[in-house]
Amino acid sequence: MNIENIYGDKKWIDFGGKSPLIALFKSFHELGPEIEAIINEHTFPVNFAKNKHVASPLKRNRYIYFILKGAVHGYIKTGSNKITTWITTENELAGTIRNLWEDVATDEYVETIENVLAIAVPHTMTKYLYENFMIANYVGRKMTELYIQGASERAFIARLPTARKRYERLLVTYPHLMNRIPLKYIASFIGMRLETLSRLRGKVTGE
Repeated sequence: MNIENIYGDKKWIDFGGKSPLIALFKSFHELGPEIEAIINEHTFPVNFAKNKHVASPLKRNRYIYFILKGAVHGYIKTGSNKITTWITTENELAGTIRNLWEDVATDEYVETIENVLAIAVPHTMTKYLYENFMIANYVGRKMTELYIQGASERAFIARLPTARKRYERLLVTYPHLMNRIPLKYIASFIGMRLETLSRLRGKVTGE
């Protein structure tokens, strides 16, 4: 059975009759009925429980996920340690970065931090849209620009010379994470021990 069609015609009843991905794409450019029909057919809603893997080296990367509710992080392993490389919440895309849009192996993991409701976006659909619709390439470029900016910011934070500077930059760039995401993930994300982050948080915020 094709998982993309498992919900049949009723899969968008709770979403106003169409895939929420359409609204995301249309924030960059009008799409046209043919593209919208393809998105409605091939994307589908999915729920993930807290602390579950969305993708991993053992779970091939066939989809990228548009997060409607919840939080997700990406990480790599060094021995028994997990190093968080990014954190995503609502209205953002989540997927393995090193093989984005590709169904090939990666050493990255994508794991839920909270219960997640998302829209699964097949890479095969994305490639088809790119190959057949110029508008899709424009939307893809605009979205890629946003993710390059995000990657640049993460690289900038990682290269700041002190833990305090990294924490202060985090407060500027990702303030919405601080009272939501467990500190162990944030500490890993900005390259410090949990104890260091807790101490800095107390000094900077007075908590």
